[in-house]
Order: sequence, then C-alpha cells, then structure tokens
Amino acid sequence: MLNISVIVNSIAVIIGSFLGLLGGKKLSESSKDILFKAIGLLTIGLGISLFLEYNNALVVLGSLAIGGLLGEYLKIERQLGKLAGGENQDPDFVKGFVTATVLFIAGPMTIVGSIKAGVQGNNEIIFLKSLMDGLSSIMLAASFGSGVLMSAVSIYLVQGFIVSFSGSLQFLQNEIYLGDFSGVGGLILLALGIRLLKIKEIKVGNFFPALIISPILTYIGTLFG
Repeated sequence: MLNISVIVNSIAVIIGSFLGLLGGKKLSESSKDILFKAIGLLTIGLGISLFLEYNNALVVLGSLAIGGLLGEYLKIERQLGKLAGGENQDPDFVKGFVTATVLFIAGPMTIVGSIKAGVQGNNEIIFLKSLMDGLSSIMLAASFGSGVLMSAVSIYLVQGFIVSFSGSLQFLQNEIYLGDFSGVGGLILLALGIRLLKIKEIKVGNFFPALIISPILTYIGTLFG
C-alpha cells in the first residue's frame, strides 16, 4: 500500500482537484456546462475504444449483468455516496466522486501498471497514469467540485490492493483477461458518458462489481474453450 507509484497517483489527483476547485470558482454555469459535455464526449470515446478490445462478448455481457444486479442489490452507488460525504451530501459531490473513481480505475492501465509496480518495481505506467489523472482531475473538479478530491482515496485503496497482491494477480496481464476487463470497463465508461451528457441517468457505481466478475467469467470460459 505504500508503493511510491500509488502515493504519487493519489497526490496527483489531490493537487489537480485543488487546482480545479480554485479555477471552478471563476467559471460561469454555462462554462461548467461546456466542461460537462466535453468530459462526457471524451468518456464515451474512451469507452468505445476500450470496449473494442474485448475477447468474448458473452463474458462482457455476463459480467455487466451479474455485476449490475449485485451492485443494485447492494446499492453500491448510494453506499459510496454515504461513505464519501454523508447522508445529506450534495448530489454533485457524489456524482463527482463516482465519475472520477470510474475514470481513474476502470481502465487497463490500473491493472497492468499496478502489477508491474508490485512485481517488477516498474512504476512507469502508473507515473504516466498519474499525469493523466492529475490533468483530468483539474477539469473534473472545476465541473463537479470537491467530490473529485475523494477519488484519491479510491485510487490509493484499489491500486494499493493490486500492488500488494500483484504476485497472485499476474495472470490478469494475460491478453484474454485484460481484453474482457477492458470491454467491461469500456461499457461502464460509455454509461458514464451517457450520464454526463444527461441522455439518461445511469447508476454507474452499481456496475463496479462487473470489474471483479469479469476475470472470473473469463477463467470459467477458458475451462470450456
């Protein structure tokens, strides 16, 4: 958990969030609306790009279905909101926290970079991700506010976990596992983009379990492949 790359990534998001909060105070509502749309469009583009890396569409579908049902049952998005800011928190705070958490964790750089950092001591991927996340958090915090700042905790916990258990998780770097994970993460990002553009309100946080279900279903698929 004390890996330098994980700490750097978390700090980058904290610094970016503070810069975004300072800049956001000077933005008009119309300017913030433009930022919302820009982030939404980029998120959709990233989602489509990641989805196209999938290996097995049935694994992706099954992961989203099972993970989504599990997340809905556990009310994960609501629980995340409570954890991040209490019972009566501003909806924008919760949306900022969930949006930033999905953007910073759902991609393959999280898994590959964290495993390489833990097993090989190679922090290059996470350092690059830190720069990208830091820059993204500026725009996100300017749009959503302080909820984005809390995503640094998500990064620290998730990436810290993967680094700590990287020796046992090396199989996730295999193309077949990484491809399906990317496909699932891509569709979650696509759903997030749809939500940001206000096309439809989707509880994206409830799909988080799909990222865990994906490698399980991929493994089952290899047994019958």
